[in-house]
Amino acid sequence: MQLKLVPGNSAGTVTAYYLSSQGPTHDEIDFEFLGNLSGDPYILHTNVFSQGKGNREQQFYLWFDPTADFHTYSVLWNPQRIIFSVDGTPIREFKNSESIGVPYPKNQPMRIYSSLWNADDWATRGGLVKTDWSQAPFTASYRNFNANACVWSSGSSSCSSNSPSSTSTNGGWYSQELDSTSQERMKWVQKNYMIYNYCTDTKRFPQGLPPECTATTTS
Repeated sequence: MQLKLVPGNSAGTVTAYYLSSQGPTHDEIDFEFLGNLSGDPYILHTNVFSQGKGNREQQFYLWFDPTADFHTYSVLWNPQRIIFSVDGTPIREFKNSESIGVPYPKNQPMRIYSSLWNADDWATRGGLVKTDWSQAPFTASYRNFNANACVWSSGSSSCSSNSPSSTSTNGGWYSQELDSTSQERMKWVQKNYMIYNYCTDTKRFPQGLPPECTATTTS
């Protein structure tokens, strides 16, 4: 999806673009854009829920002004990994770590959602900066949505395991992984633009970091 975010004073607003299933043990893959005062950078907030549990936030600044023009925000979701990308540059990878007991989103079909909402209790500086309603209306723009996916219909998937040809015609996304160049680009983003990573927040997890954080799972 291409998005152009709320310009000017967008403090308190959250523009969201995400995948989600239904129910109390839902799966979810989130892009959320936390607004800010004019001149201060947007924060791109990412999260992954599996079986109703999230708390896997990673946050980034962007290397451009996301309000000035449209940029492409993509999710690759296959049985092995979830990759968040911005303009084709991967920023985050969440690998399937079921082998060490971490639930992975793979059994529930998800829909795409987008929204723009008032979250001034937490969105900007932890809720210190409130939405300035004199700046309304707040407008975010979406365009050029494109999906290449397994379609869930009448209780079965178009990518059922007994018809592998249905996945091989999908441009390889079903088994796609990051090549060495993409891994280097992701490391560059994480080194220079990541501002929060739940996997390094030892205060939040005094009993120990989540198992996927310390796993040295190979691709």
